[in-house]
Amino acid sequence: MTSSDLATVLPEVLLAAYAMLALLVGVYTGKDKWAGAITWATAAVFVALAAYVGFGMDGAASVGFGGLIVDDAFARFAKVAILLSSAVVLVMAQDYMARADLDRFEYPILIALAVVGMMVMVSAADLMTLYMGLELQSLALYVVTALRRDSVKSTEAGLKYFVLGALSSGLLLYGASLVYGYAGSTNFAAIMAAAGTGAAPIGLLIGMVFVLAGMAFKVSAAPFHMWTPDVYEGAPTPITAFLATAPKVAAMALIARVVQDAFGGVIRDWSQVLAALSVASMFLGAIAAIGQRDIKRLMAYSSIAHMGFALMGLAAGTAMGVQAMLVYMSIYVIMNIGTFAFILSLERDGKSVTDIASLNQFAKVEPLKALAVLVLMFSLAGVPPLLGFWGKFGVLLAAYDAGMAWLALAGAVASVIGAFYYLRIIYFMYFGADVAPATSRMSSVQWAVFIAASIAVVAGTINLFGLEGPATAAAEALLG
Repeated sequence: MTSSDLATVLPEVLLAAYAMLALLVGVYTGKDKWAGAITWATAAVFVALAAYVGFGMDGAASVGFGGLIVDDAFARFAKVAILLSSAVVLVMAQDYMARADLDRFEYPILIALAVVGMMVMVSAADLMTLYMGLELQSLALYVVTALRRDSVKSTEAGLKYFVLGALSSGLLLYGASLVYGYAGSTNFAAIMAAAGTGAAPIGLLIGMVFVLAGMAFKVSAAPFHMWTPDVYEGAPTPITAFLATAPKVAAMALIARVVQDAFGGVIRDWSQVLAALSVASMFLGAIAAIGQRDIKRLMAYSSIAHMGFALMGLAAGTAMGVQAMLVYMSIYVIMNIGTFAFILSLERDGKSVTDIASLNQFAKVEPLKALAVLVLMFSLAGVPPLLGFWGKFGVLLAAYDAGMAWLALAGAVASVIGAFYYLRIIYFMYFGADVAPATSRMSSVQWAVFIAASIAVVAGTINLFGLEGPATAAAEALLG
């Protein structure tokens, strides 16, 4: 390993070293006694690394370990989003974890290791690197999903996630073996050369489809979404909040990396696959969420629908589409963090509740919080001029600009359908049955995150927080 190799993966190495050190501290100092301190320290490390990566956003791209990993503007953009969202979820959930007796030192360490895997994923330039990062992330998430050991639902969620995750890994590995067999290499550049720019070998295309299917599982894209509702509902709510944010950004960035760096010469082939996944996800998420009674399950189907919109940007196959996807995912993370900050606070008789009916007449007892939730729901639904509208507008415009007007039209229809279940939550809060609503107890950090996210979806409409510039640079780095 040369100094340039180390520089390429320095953030990942530092975070992995921190995770190992924190593990030793937890084991040798009384285990859970230092859980809270480790959580805050982990969040601080995430923010510090995000600052380090962010300051180098405009730096030149570098390739390490003989072409196994790449550090460019695209990877840096995704890493900043992953690190910052992970830090926010950790700190806003700390109070909940302590009250639910889930404040174990393993939790932030496993999250840190999952983040290491995500950072490797978005920098992957080889199928072997891709798989190593993907599995490091997945194995850590399987464990934290089942963190509530005394809960049947949490254990069931962890088991389902593990079994179906193993299936998706099998699909991905089978596809990778086919790609290797036809390309003679696992390196993305070599695969790109083997695929060519015309009609790629049929075996290579079949391998590509299997690889995309394996990655579609990680973003909950239909029809590979079957794990999402049960895992979202069964996992502890802070884990659900994490699953709904950083891993989605990492997996979507990974798909963009694979299709552009490994199969960029056969855009028409993979564009059709991504468009089909996009349509299926948007409509399944929009329709299936209508009948949900648990807000965490509803957010699961919401996530499926939103991943469909993000895939629409990638299906365009252009720099504009990749830029729209990155902006969309950044906005999606902000909206979800705010929504889950609220879900974390809901309780009745001292116990956490997630039943949507518990929100009946909530606006009467908590008018400010109800207003903030209203803003977040409108933004998730894509109501103009809120931030969520501009995210959807960007991917719809990218699809239309790429000659896929039918896909943009399908997205508009799905968005209208999906607005129903967001508006239903607002209806319950303001016009629901006259019953005693759930209470909402927030720590100061949780309150700050909740209000900040609500303000952001309004204030961000001015210039999208300047996201378009870095996202454009990231997209150009990927396609360049």
